[in-house]
Amino acid sequence: MKKLKERWRITSNFQLIVIIIVFAINGSLSAKISAFFLDALGITKENTNILIYYVLLLILVLPLYPFMLMFFGWLFGQSHFFTPFSKKMIRSLKMGFLLPKEKN
Repeated sequence: MKKLKERWRITSNFQLIVIIIVFAINGSLSAKISAFFLDALGITKENTNILIYYVLLLILVLPLYPFMLMFFGWLFGQSHFFTPFSKKMIRSLKMGFLLPKEKN
């Protein structure tokens, strides 16, 4: 855990636990929300090729995940950790146009 704390530049075990909880909640919830959207569109595992279903699910999860991560990071008081993390993820997904321009 010491290496992880150093890498993430955090100081306490409590902060580490909160960050791990946020990652867990966000991962589960973003997948559930994406599955809900697919279901609302009438796309389920039963009526769609399983490969197509999971590709569509991934397409929905990827853009949703970093925005939810910023929200839950803020909600749990860790926005200083999750905001830069999420912005980097958004830019790597080539969705940087959704972010405000950074001032130098």
